[in-house]
Amino acid sequence: MKEFNYKINGAPYRVVVTKSDNELVELEVNGTPYTVEMTPKVKKPKAVVQRQAAPAGPTPLVTRPSGSSGKNTIHSPLPGVILDIRCKVGDTVKKGQTLMILEAMKMENNILANGNGKVAEILVQKGDSVLEGANLAVIE
Repeated sequence: MKEFNYKINGAPYRVVVTKSDNELVELEVNGTPYTVEMTPKVKKPKAVVQRQAAPAGPTPLVTRPSGSSGKNTIHSPLPGVILDIRCKVGDTVKKGQTLMILEAMKMENNILANGNGKVAEILVQKGDSVLEGANLAVIE
């Protein structure tokens, strides 16, 4: 049994490989069991993941806002890399103001404030890779 600890977009993941052979790998990610079926090697190895019944309470890969009162969560419109953060916690921002620069598909995209308010949290750092829909900042 092998155990690995990863951090993806700031979220910790504990991966335990429970069984491995040439065709199947059984593993757990934060307690959720998965069976990975390995396909024959042609040019690049590929894996097919089949999710088994999940126990209650696994850590989500990408968090979504939970309808909190008085707070706006800024989300990533595309997967990419944070190139620059142009605000800090406590800054007062106006709707349409550039908060961050996201590089996606070799283009720089401005991440704009979706309303007036004060920056309550910045959930990413310069250089972080983010997925589409990932939480970037909170404005209250």
